[in-house]
Amino acid sequence: MDLISTSEQLADACARLARHPVITVDTEFLRETTFYPLLCVVQMASAEEALVIDALADGIDLQPFFDLMANEQVLKVFHAARQDIEIVWHRAGIVPHPIFDTQVAAMVLGYGDSIAYDQLVERITGHRPDKTHRFTDWSRRPLTEEQVHYAVSDVTHLRDVFAALDADLKKRGRSDWVSEEMEVLSSPSTYDVHPERAWERLKTRVRKPKELAVLMEIAAWREQEAQSRDVPRSRVLKDDALGDIATHAPTSLERLANLRSLPKGFDRSKWGSEIVAAVQRGLARDPSTLPKIDKPRNNSNGTAIVELLKVLLRMTSERHAVAAKVIATVDDLEQIAADDNADVGALRGWRRELFGEAALALKHGRLSLAIERGKVIQVDRGAGNRSQSADQ
Repeated sequence: MDLISTSEQLADACARLARHPVITVDTEFLRETTFYPLLCVVQMASAEEALVIDALADGIDLQPFFDLMANEQVLKVFHAARQDIEIVWHRAGIVPHPIFDTQVAAMVLGYGDSIAYDQLVERITGHRPDKTHRFTDWSRRPLTEEQVHYAVSDVTHLRDVFAALDADLKKRGRSDWVSEEMEVLSSPSTYDVHPERAWERLKTRVRKPKELAVLMEIAAWREQEAQSRDVPRSRVLKDDALGDIATHAPTSLERLANLRSLPKGFDRSKWGSEIVAAVQRGLARDPSTLPKIDKPRNNSNGTAIVELLKVLLRMTSERHAVAAKVIATVDDLEQIAADDNADVGALRGWRRELFGEAALALKHGRLSLAIERGKVIQVDRGAGNRSQSADQ
């Protein structure tokens, strides 16, 4: 185990790691007070060595690490890769490729929805990882011996986890399933979120085109403000405040001051006039250029279909030992209930074969569910065949 703190050491280490077909990678970062995560530590391991990089060391050039992340000859193994990849994308403008995410692989193999790293390590290796430094301040220097040991253990255990999951995927013929998911994680569009699209991540529901137009403008304003100040979005305005502004569309500072979701005195700050300007831009938008607003699916028949699809999803998940979350989301089910050609993951690729076709058959009465001897079964209404699926 080595602690890398100079550019020369890092270049030599990355050259050694680049000779291996597979390496494991993890990062330690802080983002509680910033918009962009502050990269503090990088840990990597090959079959022969493990090392920790002090990413905050004076004068260190991380380019060899970024070059290694872009090396197409080396498979990079992460657990819950999205935030690690986001850091590389922000710092270097590249997305690591090829990659393997052990959390995704674990879901495909039935370890549950979004299993935590320490739980996965314990279930596969029997080793219980030390959690002592999970919430440590990784920006403080010098790094302690205990911190370095904790950091490097993440990637050494990850070698064993990857080997076990990879073998199980190949045995069950599911390697391609994980590869499809890695394409999403490897796409720059996953991380390159422009301010104009910031509204898409909000859970705020809007019902009218006018409200959507205002929401789009104020969400873009908040995104730009958070980025320029390098502070979390919530430090600028909380999500519920954006929803409140979108609903009431205040076109003056006086009306803005009446919104209870805004901090007291916000209307008198420079941001007050900027919010009003964003609202006015939203109201001036051409409604025909706005995205379509999904209508609430609250009719009783549609709700009943979704509930039946949930049962079918649970049965499919248990029968094939695949986490339900990775097969379909509740939103997927709602869209399938409303539209046979819904553009959702559950109706594409391996998910359609595993679940999507049966979901459509259930929706149109070609498949039904029944209880037999205390268990839920599927009944093919065309052929009259039954297949036992799962306990109720």
